[in-house]
Amino acid sequence: MAVAETVRRFLEKHAVDYDLVLHPHTGSSHETAAAAHVREDHIAKAVIVKDAVGYAMVVVPGCNWVEIEHLRKELQRDLHLASEEQLAKLFCDCEAGAVPPLGPAYGIETFLDEALTSLANVYFESGDHEQLVHTRGDDFRTLLGGVRHGFYSHAD
Repeated sequence: MAVAETVRRFLEKHAVDYDLVLHPHTGSSHETAAAAHVREDHIAKAVIVKDAVGYAMVVVPGCNWVEIEHLRKELQRDLHLASEEQLAKLFCDCEAGAVPPLGPAYGIETFLDEALTSLANVYFESGDHEQLVHTRGDDFRTLLGGVRHGFYSHAD
């Protein structure tokens, strides 16, 4: 599979330079980092949560876990992880589980973990399980311009 069409258009719209890092098929951020020879804390992964208001995306380092209780308290929302079925509907141009961390491209409210805001290089899912998009950190922050920043995760 190629880069998801929504991702490709979003990168072009923002005139972001990027390259693709090909790797064997993987099923987790940890596996992807090893297969692509990329530091796991430089992979931006998307975690989708939902409540009565709607969906939201939390973008965190690949080696981290979303602190859902902290997020609930800070946002005063009853957030829960979205199901695989819900993800398939939201990201219909992506392979199951290969969610690009570009909430604005998909019209999803997005929260960016501060741990990703100072990186020189960022890697993220392209919409499949066999290639990562690589951008400069400044370009990644441009793609997520205007989203809320905070401390939403913790390391393993």
